[in-house]
Amino acid sequence: MNGTLHHGDCLAVLPALPDRAFQAIVADPPYFQVMLDEAWDNQWKTEEEYLVWFEKWVAAAMPKLRDDGLFFVFGQLGKREHIWLHVSSRLTQRWQFHDMIIWDRAVGYNERYDSFTPCYEMVLVLRKTKEATPYFNKDAVRLPYDEPTIQTYLKDKRYKDRDARRKHLEKGKYATNILRVPSLKGASHEKVGHPTQKPIKLIRDLLMSSTRPGDAVLDPFLGSGTTAVVCEELGRAWTGIEARADYVEMSKKRLLNEATPIELFSNLPSETSVAMT
Repeated sequence: MNGTLHHGDCLAVLPALPDRAFQAIVADPPYFQVMLDEAWDNQWKTEEEYLVWFEKWVAAAMPKLRDDGLFFVFGQLGKREHIWLHVSSRLTQRWQFHDMIIWDRAVGYNERYDSFTPCYEMVLVLRKTKEATPYFNKDAVRLPYDEPTIQTYLKDKRYKDRDARRKHLEKGKYATNILRVPSLKGASHEKVGHPTQKPIKLIRDLLMSSTRPGDAVLDPFLGSGTTAVVCEELGRAWTGIEARADYVEMSKKRLLNEATPIELFSNLPSETSVAMT
């Protein structure tokens, strides 16, 4: 494997990582009092305390991003989750707004009697400065047309070179900043027990568009290890940070196959890092 898993608080680990080392940062932090049964999402007494913490860890992570890199931060809006508006405002006042991606979860959640059923989460995309020109490959995340659609478009008489037109259509259409990826349900083969686990396809789309083979990716809240799994698939180096020991174990089990010596990772102390090669 081509990564390092740090067991510890991201605010303690981030200062030790090299600056300008990562082409992309993918962060899925606690949303603040959304997962009411999870202590890690309810550790702040007030919204202001949470906002101060949020800005602090982003400030620690941003120097680790390459000047041409992108920083993806997950968040959610709702009656209890409206603090995401304040998070987005604070971060974009300090760093450069690049995009706001809508993750269309395809299936709604938490039916509400007085409003539309929520069906999306958001990904705030930042770059380091206004002048920065991030690497981005739109061709890597094209959406294929089916053959009937291709045949329909080929009938457009404005295009004289049908072969060139077909080649263009076969590449597919450019993806928009609304990414429709079904959320993981209980029966999904991807589910490993993390309550806010993100789908592989969603993280894959982010990294295929923003990184090249061999680039390094940082995840300050590794959780179930999805970012690391995708990096292994795509040939990206990865660094993951996770504070909870049970999620560290979860990521390890997901990443290691039968041919890899699991004992390499046994008896992790409370804060440590392990190279996975």
